[in-house]
Amino acid sequence: MKRVSRLALAAVLVLSAWATAYAQTTDDDDDDDDVPAPVSRPEPAEKGQLVASALDGDLFYQLLLGELNARGSEPAAGYALILDAARKTNDPSLYQRAVDIAFQSRSGESALQAARAWKSAHPQSREANRYVLQILLALNRLAESIEPLKSDIALAEAKDRLAAIASVPRLFARASDKKLAASVVEQALTEHLANPATGAAAWTTVGRMRLAAADTAGALEAARRGQAANGRAEGPVLLALDIMDPKQPAAEALVKKYIEGKPLPELRMGYARALLDVQRYPEALQQLQAITAERPEFAEAWLVQGTLLVQDNQLPAAEAALKKYVELVADRRSEDRSRGLAQAYLSLSQIAEKRKDYPLAGAWLDKIENSQDLVAAQNRRASILARQGKLEEGRKLLRGLPERNPGDARVKLMAEVNLLREHKQYKGAYDLLAQGAAKDPRDTDLVYDQAMMAEKLGNLPEMERLLRQIIAAKPDFHHAYNALGFSLADRNVRLPEAKQLIQKALEFAPGDPFITDSLGWVEFRMGNREEALKILESAYKTRPDAEIAAHLGEVLWVVGQRERAQSIWKEGLLLANDNETLLETLKRFKVKP
Repeated sequence: MKRVSRLALAAVLVLSAWATAYAQTTDDDDDDDDVPAPVSRPEPAEKGQLVASALDGDLFYQLLLGELNARGSEPAAGYALILDAARKTNDPSLYQRAVDIAFQSRSGESALQAARAWKSAHPQSREANRYVLQILLALNRLAESIEPLKSDIALAEAKDRLAAIASVPRLFARASDKKLAASVVEQALTEHLANPATGAAAWTTVGRMRLAAADTAGALEAARRGQAANGRAEGPVLLALDIMDPKQPAAEALVKKYIEGKPLPELRMGYARALLDVQRYPEALQQLQAITAERPEFAEAWLVQGTLLVQDNQLPAAEAALKKYVELVADRRSEDRSRGLAQAYLSLSQIAEKRKDYPLAGAWLDKIENSQDLVAAQNRRASILARQGKLEEGRKLLRGLPERNPGDARVKLMAEVNLLREHKQYKGAYDLLAQGAAKDPRDTDLVYDQAMMAEKLGNLPEMERLLRQIIAAKPDFHHAYNALGFSLADRNVRLPEAKQLIQKALEFAPGDPFITDSLGWVEFRMGNREEALKILESAYKTRPDAEIAAHLGEVLWVVGQRERAQSIWKEGLLLANDNETLLETLKRFKVKP
């Protein structure tokens, strides 16, 4: 009874807010003259005057019953009642509510039905059309998205149309069939490709879709046609910069053609970065110097220029460039500027070190206010070195970071651990963590990370020893209970103990979806399939996650719901297509990603 009362109260509050908004006029009764007024809605009254509401007793009861069902155990019935009420009243908020209920019930088809009904009732509503488009894309029904995509761009205000065209690749970013997505977008943009006012933006979007489909030649052709439509447009140049590669000289030709005019300094900077990526340092330096000559206040160009000059051992010029950067940004603090300052101070410190002026080198490092800034700069360098096969040089770089307090030492340690972990050097990461934990056994986070590295190494007894050490030292460290319980369940051993550990973790973190996932997994291992399915459904509803999707899909597959299992797995891949657990599950069941 208490549950019903709470639901009823929640529904009444929702309906009260809806009824108030529905019954009271505002300063501007309807901003969009093209959107029809709700059925039975009275003529607008004078400003501020209350009018009779269309929310009669029958409709109020229908909405109340719909909300109770939607929030209770019959969401399908609630959806039907709310959608019916939306059709009766023609109210956009009720159509949207019907879509939301369908989403919460994970029923894509129902959500699409409600969105289409909304679009039919309000054909000039871009919001309704956008819902239809996004749901079709989420359902991977790309071929059906052509008309909604056309409408989305057509319904955008003239001043927003180019932005609407440019945003299309983000809408289709998760499409599984990239070639089909590129074809669909190109068909939808046909009229805009031929329009001089929109041609550059449209061809840029087509190019980005082709590039996502691994059609580099097609993307390059789109960039060329976009630049032909408008030689000063930024989009085609940015696309060409993304394509630019020693194997694609034509892309650089498009960039150079733009640079020959009066380029935006930001695009010249992009060209300089592209040159740096292929280690064409003298040409990059030439572009940077052109930027600082044309726009002396363009701070980033001074920073990169100074860093390059340090590498080239042109110390006086490097020092002048870096000090100019510091002068420009020192009084304009932001997170990005702070990191830039850290890089500048680091480079100035290197210059002083090369001159054997060690006190000055230390003084520059002392100006770095946050150790994380220094770590971020050096960590990036270390990562680049590691990707070039120079992992040990990267580690040495991180070890050279200054330590002004015990916290700095820990930051350095974790930076090196993360570098090793990213490159799957688990033994080295484990050894570092062991050294750190030996210095401070009370640091349970370090010990926990060490346990996770032991698991990566296949040393499960050591992992269990470390996790039990954490539990003994810090009995409320719920991650340790969950990790140990899940490990036992995953190996299908000591299942009653695994369940107790996971339940203990839930006592400290009730409702945590990842621990709930562990509980569902141990129930599955114990043969309680229906209970496992119920628990995993709850976990996935709370937190859609690739790992939870892997477990939920496996249980669905085993109980015979194979079509739904594949649907959940596909959703998981959209969330994280590199998740090891999910990929291993698909491989085990011989399901193609």
